[in-house]
Amino acid sequence: MSRYVEKKWRPPLILILGGSLMAVLIMPIYGAVFADILTPVTGRRNAVLIVATGSFIATLVLGWLLWRLILAPVQALATKAEHIRGGGAPTPLDHYGTPEIGELGQAVLDMAEVLQSREMAVRGYTDHVTHELKTPLTAIRGAAELLEADETLSDEARRMAKTIVGAEKRAERLLSAARQIAAARMPEHRGSVALDDGAGDLARRFSGIRVEVENGQQNLPLARSGLSVVLGHIAENAVEAGAKTLTLRAGQDDDGAWLTVADDGP
Repeated sequence: MSRYVEKKWRPPLILILGGSLMAVLIMPIYGAVFADILTPVTGRRNAVLIVATGSFIATLVLGWLLWRLILAPVQALATKAEHIRGGGAPTPLDHYGTPEIGELGQAVLDMAEVLQSREMAVRGYTDHVTHELKTPLTAIRGAAELLEADETLSDEARRMAKTIVGAEKRAERLLSAARQIAAARMPEHRGSVALDDGAGDLARRFSGIRVEVENGQQNLPLARSGLSVVLGHIAENAVEAGAKTLTLRAGQDDDGAWLTVADDGP
């Protein structure tokens, strides 16, 4: 597995947090001491002004260190995770701050690599299986059609041949749907589309079913081509089950966009 975080020394998180707390605790004490020391030389007002300026500069330095070592790496890791979720490949972090954040970043990128590898394996297996089943299904269809053409067959045997042909056609449709569903997860299908656009494509493809849409302006995290594949597969199953109406509802909550599909079939 790739190493995305370069190993080199960085101050540990406990040292940064402990140092920050110590600075917050000690700075007022040192400020009061220095103000008393400087008062006989510069006067009370100037002494307080010098101490306040020094405290402000020290606070800026401390804030910059916290941003550099904690906040910026966490933001970069969140951006990297969002990039990977959108289909991008895991790439090394430019800056990871503390060793703890570096290990967290490495774990997140490793997990993303594993998930992408699993997705590619499933997609490859699906393509392989559908390709390997083409020849047997073609042979089954050809044999069944030859049986149907035999005029000496009994009515029962002819019905059995028709059943075989129908089962073969259904198997081909299922394999085609499996390929399409696997293809819908390809990077080119990642994007955003309004539900209304996908529902319009669905209505044009399936004239025998009525498509109802609720909150059609909601954007979904899937390209139009990918949404068309997914909804098309669902609509095909609904039509085969005898449904006449397909209802699509979309919305947004704290977890992101969601889509529910319901039909009036049995």
